[in-house]
Amino acid sequence: MGDLQDQLAGLRRKIARIDRKYAGGPPAPAPTDSRPARYFIEQWMTGEVVETPFGQHFETERLYERHRRHGSMDISSLLELPEDLLGALSGGEAPPSPVTRWAFLDTETTGLAGGSGTYAFLIGVGRVTAEGFRVRQFFMRDYGEEPSLLWALAEHLAAFDVLVTYNGKTYDQPLLETRYRMARARPPFARLAHLDLLHGARRLWKLRLESCRLVDLENQILGVEREGDLPGEMIPYVYFEYLRTQQAWKVVPIFHHNAVDLLTTACLTGIVPFAFREPGAARFVHGADLVGLARWFAHAGEREQAAGLMRRAIDLGLPDNLLFRTMWDMAALEKRLGRDAASLAVLTDLAAGPNPYRPQAFEALAKHYEHLECNYSLALEMVSAARALADSEHLRKREARIRKRLVAPVKAARLPLSTGRLG
Repeated sequence: MGDLQDQLAGLRRKIARIDRKYAGGPPAPAPTDSRPARYFIEQWMTGEVVETPFGQHFETERLYERHRRHGSMDISSLLELPEDLLGALSGGEAPPSPVTRWAFLDTETTGLAGGSGTYAFLIGVGRVTAEGFRVRQFFMRDYGEEPSLLWALAEHLAAFDVLVTYNGKTYDQPLLETRYRMARARPPFARLAHLDLLHGARRLWKLRLESCRLVDLENQILGVEREGDLPGEMIPYVYFEYLRTQQAWKVVPIFHHNAVDLLTTACLTGIVPFAFREPGAARFVHGADLVGLARWFAHAGEREQAAGLMRRAIDLGLPDNLLFRTMWDMAALEKRLGRDAASLAVLTDLAAGPNPYRPQAFEALAKHYEHLECNYSLALEMVSAARALADSEHLRKREARIRKRLVAPVKAARLPLSTGRLG
């Protein structure tokens, strides 16, 4: 019994020594997030987590200083764009407004097809300022941050009058309108005039360039060669990987891609609308670009402008396939403008040598000589040449009618004069 008491007393003394050893020591560290700091986007980029009535999201802003260039374009020249620059290309939809009140918008999304299941996880808005071109980017770190992001975007766009995009009327704006409705919020676009540069760019360059994608125009028109850029088709997969691993460094290239897209859109705005606003003063070195512009004016009913542009295009030089089509279109325009002699000259050139429009040119010449000059012999010669190249039923009927007209005056000369009766 005594041995047991001695053992218990010894144990108490050991416990007392342990208590005295650790008495007054530092408190146990508070539990921390086990994820490394590299997981947070604010650790990788300048910016801040923004609080809104609908939660949080991340925002960052960058400035492309006015003294810098983007390929062939001086960023400082953006501030000098005239207020009425966008009117002609937008069909009057974009009213005169200072360039500082134009918002350049581009989105990065979780899918390329759109639809209600596609999110715009990064939205960039560029604007021209006295300091240069400034880009603000709204980023949702998870799906739950979408309402906050959309609210902040609407607040930001309230300071602008015009929205400028590249393919935004077809993709970006409808997608964002869907996201606002899914969030039970009012889209902020109704009050903004919207100019989509894609349509004007295609008019200008589709006849010369194989692709009118923004990145291709950036290279071919502005002379910018992107290095280390993330391909657009990879962006959704990179964002999904970020959501899965929470490794924020993976999405940093997406921010760069989005910002450069916005800068390119702004620089192209300094080129494309000018061609439609003042085509006579626009500097072109490729005839094909002028042809694209001329077709736009012809479609808009500006025939005089279109014909002049086509003449300039031919003078600059065109590949054969485009040259003959342009000559055919120019002949039609000259005729509609009442300049039959000019139309006749172009048609005669078309009929002089092998080309796809030669049969049509011979037929048009036949019509001219038959109806305007009543030169049936020459009209018959033209329609016969057209039949030799591409025979058809309506050409055979035209030839038969002209032959009858050639014979009709001879018969009329042989008939006796009618005496008639005076009233």
